[in-house]
Amino acid sequence: MNIKFPDNFLWGTSTAAAQIETAFDHNWKGFKSRDGYTFERTSDHEKRRDEDLEYIKQFGTIYRCGVDWSRLQRAPMADFEPDVVQEYQDFFKKLNEAGMKIMFVIHHFCNPTWFEQNGTWLNPENVPAFLDYAKKCVEHFGEYAYIWNTFNEPGVYAMNGFVVGNFPPLKKSYFKGNKVLENMGNAHDELYDYLKEKYPNKEVGISKNTCYFFGTNWLGKRVAKFVDWWFIDKVASHFEKNDFWGISYYAYIPFTPLPVTFIDTPEKLEKMGIPHDKMWGYYPKGLKEILLRFHNKYNKPIIITENGVCTEDDAFRQQSIKDYLGVCHEAMQEGVDMRGYIHWTTMDNFEWNLGPTYRFGLVRIDFDTMDRTMTGAGEFYKKITQDNGFAI
Repeated sequence: MNIKFPDNFLWGTSTAAAQIETAFDHNWKGFKSRDGYTFERTSDHEKRRDEDLEYIKQFGTIYRCGVDWSRLQRAPMADFEPDVVQEYQDFFKKLNEAGMKIMFVIHHFCNPTWFEQNGTWLNPENVPAFLDYAKKCVEHFGEYAYIWNTFNEPGVYAMNGFVVGNFPPLKKSYFKGNKVLENMGNAHDELYDYLKEKYPNKEVGISKNTCYFFGTNWLGKRVAKFVDWWFIDKVASHFEKNDFWGISYYAYIPFTPLPVTFIDTPEKLEKMGIPHDKMWGYYPKGLKEILLRFHNKYNKPIIITENGVCTEDDAFRQQSIKDYLGVCHEAMQEGVDMRGYIHWTTMDNFEWNLGPTYRFGLVRIDFDTMDRTMTGAGEFYKKITQDNGFAI
């Protein structure tokens, strides 16, 4: 049996500039990761753009990426650095010439140090500074963009940076997390209007991180229900002005009432018999439920903006691609208007607070030499994008 996707379905991969470019002057620089590495040199992408382009263009027709705000804009409201603008423009032009559409991500977890020092996203007075940066991105890079993605996973940013406290700036306050969401939501709404004014035919959305939460007992169910409401519904409510929902999905998280993950409590997850990658429980059917949930509530187009597994097991990565695409296809058969699938990630990178030993790449990187190698999963996904489907 063959699974086929619609004509003009968007296939691609996704990266974040901070995770693959050497750290400049931003809030992650110098961060000590869980696996003992320092967030400094990541994957040398800025030194190997042409080489990386040869991999990127093998994975479909769209590439989701962004730029390093801290390299481009050295102070609030400052002009962009011309040489950095030229570097990105050259790369984006080559992507377009290679037949790649660009989903341009304006904010992906990373802020310049000057933005952090002025109160980061807790300070509403920082919103105009972000909008100035965003408008300059539109000015310099708008002609290369096919789709706009204003914010990447604002719920993850707000929760990890301001509620749980394992992303910079390491705050632990539910109320601060809500304030951050409010400010980001206001920035998104203003930016949406600006983007539609400048490029009325280019769609604008966010990437909304989603998870499948469930409780294993009475108290766990109460906690899971609250987390689900906050992480899914409340976060989404701040970003409803959009042309599509970008959905990312990775995690299946039980609550006992504390969350059980392979990152923090691997022995508990193993004891529960839940399949997993190196970070979370593995449950592809949860993605289908999320897709149907957003379809039923909003009835808007959906693009999978991130999806993958953290593993060094190539066979598992290949199987996960089939599993996830299978449930995506089922959801489409049930009415979900899904326009594309963008895999996370093109190449191994620095996995934020966890470090580079947490691998998601279709292209493997030797972090001692920075040599790139196509994986079996990369070849597998390449064929899917060429065939617009796969055999079960």
